[in-house]
Amino acid sequence: MNLVADTNIFLAVVLNEPERAHIIEVTSDAVLIAPEILPYEIGNALSAMIKRRQISKAEALVAEKAANLIPVRLVSIDIQKALELAIEHNIYAYDAYFLICAKSLAQPLMSLDKRMKQIARDLGINIVE
Repeated sequence: MNLVADTNIFLAVVLNEPERAHIIEVTSDAVLIAPEILPYEIGNALSAMIKRRQISKAEALVAEKAANLIPVRLVSIDIQKALELAIEHNIYAYDAYFLICAKSLAQPLMSLDKRMKQIARDLGINIVE
């Protein structure tokens, strides 16, 4: 199965969040897909976590390296369509990139973000829980 995975899926795995075991179980046979901005978004999320003192610099560096070891097919998306979607649903463009990726490839989406999952359902995108 192909599956578009949101950034928070990768972060939950590498940061050993409570959802980690379930995510690994569900995705073990999947081909993960994400917009090509994924590595940059992971870096941004980790730096934000350092600023909020949620993780240390060392933990962030280990997490970034671990995230790079997860096999994922990075794809280009239509930024114009994503921006239109972001404006229409009042969400960040980063979230819209993943939604457009799933919609344009007709693949299910896995995310921990409730709002993103609701918009995905509204767009006819299947959700993997």
